[in-house]
Amino acid sequence: MSQKQPRRPESHEQNMGTAHLKEQPNLDSNQQKEPIKYGDVFPHVSGELASKPISPRDAAMMQTAENLVLGKTQKGGAAAAMQSAATKNENAGLVGHTDVTDITGDQRVTVAETDAPGRCIISESVAGQVISEYSRPAPIAATTTSTVDEDAVTIGEALEAVAITAGDKPIDQSDAAAIQAAEVRATGINPTIPGGIAAEAQSAASANARLTDDEEKTKLSDVLTDATSKLHKDKTVTSEDAEGVVSAELRNNPNMATYPGGVAASVAAAARLNQEQ
Repeated sequence: MSQKQPRRPESHEQNMGTAHLKEQPNLDSNQQKEPIKYGDVFPHVSGELASKPISPRDAAMMQTAENLVLGKTQKGGAAAAMQSAATKNENAGLVGHTDVTDITGDQRVTVAETDAPGRCIISESVAGQVISEYSRPAPIAATTTSTVDEDAVTIGEALEAVAITAGDKPIDQSDAAAIQAAEVRATGINPTIPGGIAAEAQSAASANARLTDDEEKTKLSDVLTDATSKLHKDKTVTSEDAEGVVSAELRNNPNMATYPGGVAASVAAAARLNQEQ
């Protein structure tokens, strides 16, 4: 069945001219012999990425990124195009449901929103290549400032919120990776700070992996309560901070998903709140 990706209504968003999607091949699952690749859907990609098949987890990562940065999956956006292609590839038996393209897993999927006079520019990238870019009107009250707002949510505060929203969750490697990414963003210090919350979370994740009883495992609340006071330095959460933390949690979760109310979700929510303010 032929399916053409819908364009964004011009009354709401302005396409920038670099994100035109190709119409996907008119093949049913029995006719399709080759997987739909990035170069088949996104005409501006090049190199190794263009020849890579679009897999279900690639699409899931882009959908998660759109949800976290933009608040929802965008109709006619990169995630929708990737999901359509991945579904066709899976139905044809050319990719597995849990497959992820190696270059995508290694070099990340990102969605970035940049303020410009009168509009916001949205760039969606896979493995460092922009596959979709468009603009939409900026919120009327939106302003750009380099001054830290006293009412803005900091990374430490976002981590402390996790102790409430997901405090009973035993810490695993995805949590530890997200906490480490948050600590690096907050302090600007890399590698892990000895005795810091990232080191504590990593130690807890390693110990928990050897335990079978959840009651004995170290929980998120054990590490993240009073996180602000445990950080050597703190900062206001930005969308770039949220991207880094979300990416870290996704890469270290076998299901390529973030935990509801967890570290990535809390930092992303804080970034959205700060942007609205």
